[in-house]
Amino acid sequence: MTHSRPGVDSAPRRSLTATLAAIVVVLLLLVAGPAGPAAAADLPRNIIIMFADGAAPTQWDFGRYSSRVLRQQPFATTDVVFRQGVMGLLATSPFDAYVTDSAAAASAMSTGSKVRNGAISITPDGSSPRTVMEAAKAAGKRIGLVTTATVFDATPAAFALHTKSRRDSQALVDQLLVLEPDVLMGGGAEYFLPATAGGKRTDSRDVIAAFRAKGYPVARNTAELAAVSAPKFLALFSDDDMDFEIERDPVKEPTTAEMAAAALKALAQSPSGFVLLVENENVDTAGHHNDAASLMRALWAFDDAVKIALEFQRQHPDTLVIVTGDHETGGFSPTYALKDPGAASSRFYAGDDQLRMLERITLSLSGVKDKLGKQPSGEVLDQLLAQHFPGFRLDADLRQLILGGKSEERNFSYTPQNALGRMVARQTGYYWGTSGHTPQPVLVGAIGPGAELFRGYQDNTDFGRHLHQLIREK
Repeated sequence: MTHSRPGVDSAPRRSLTATLAAIVVVLLLLVAGPAGPAAAADLPRNIIIMFADGAAPTQWDFGRYSSRVLRQQPFATTDVVFRQGVMGLLATSPFDAYVTDSAAAASAMSTGSKVRNGAISITPDGSSPRTVMEAAKAAGKRIGLVTTATVFDATPAAFALHTKSRRDSQALVDQLLVLEPDVLMGGGAEYFLPATAGGKRTDSRDVIAAFRAKGYPVARNTAELAAVSAPKFLALFSDDDMDFEIERDPVKEPTTAEMAAAALKALAQSPSGFVLLVENENVDTAGHHNDAASLMRALWAFDDAVKIALEFQRQHPDTLVIVTGDHETGGFSPTYALKDPGAASSRFYAGDDQLRMLERITLSLSGVKDKLGKQPSGEVLDQLLAQHFPGFRLDADLRQLILGGKSEERNFSYTPQNALGRMVARQTGYYWGTSGHTPQPVLVGAIGPGAELFRGYQDNTDFGRHLHQLIREK
């Protein structure tokens, strides 16, 4: 039963309630900002997407901590972009699965649509939604694709092209020639050249020559890149992926920062702005191999490139800088470990001394595999460990796995890298949960016009839709 207070009319109360509700809605709109498309004044002229394949929160913090301890340098990704800019999280699942591959993740972040693992910006129904770089070209902007992987690898391909399988390397190179990115830089020369010229193409086409015929200067090493002054160019520094920082020959291969600077120098000549993707894929490969030392250096190299992008933005404030990754690789989990498995109290933590052990490693785990060859020798293995892994010892069970070419678990599929990664982990506490990807959400940080769109917990398809909203066709 409802009772009314004598002398009090219910209509004014309803009116007051409605007025208060309206005030709350207005205040929420003022705090949250306008929904829907960004205002024209908020549209960036330039967009720089800094992309560390395989990086999630643990990797970023490892880069921050190790840079402070070992390099005595700030880590711009965390200290500037994440701290001073807008930060969000992205869920990474592809169509019809929980764990993504790089192709599906990048496709969602490029087109705003889910695709199956292995597909490059082609949806399960066979459609080819517009990619970020296609949208940018339609809007009259110049475009650039920069990577430490092959230029037709999953991430750069998904941000620009379409194919049912990420393995269609030759077809993807052919599409790049048609698309004509203003800057195309990384590895993968072998699929630009026919077999008669040392390449892997199944036809007789020389696509490097075809780019030259379209007016592209071509750089094949660091000095040639430094000499480029044209507003567009092709740069291929290796036949396959570019090297890890530990093995990188600075004469043959530039740093990620040097590539970013060269790309910005060329693209800045655009009268209507540009969209640039700069990817360090070595973060992902190091995760697959459980290679903590290579991961650390890849994160440093990437962050040096982020500093280049931030300096460009300081001089061009109409630029949006985005730092993100596509998924987490390796289940990276620095922790504490037992000095002696037989004594539960003999515990040590992954700390500064263990970081310095990583710093003293002078060969990547894939480099060890290459030097061991197809028939690993115990003598060669011991020599490599003594020369390149000072202070580390190889336990008998791991030695047996390496020499036998076996994996100890189904979720560790890289031999012998994962066993060597376990050797490093047992003595440093830098452990890994898998050699594959995990569904951990990835961080996205943004500074500049339009950054607010990336705030909060979203899906990776939202990332793609936001980019298309910010680019807008004329």
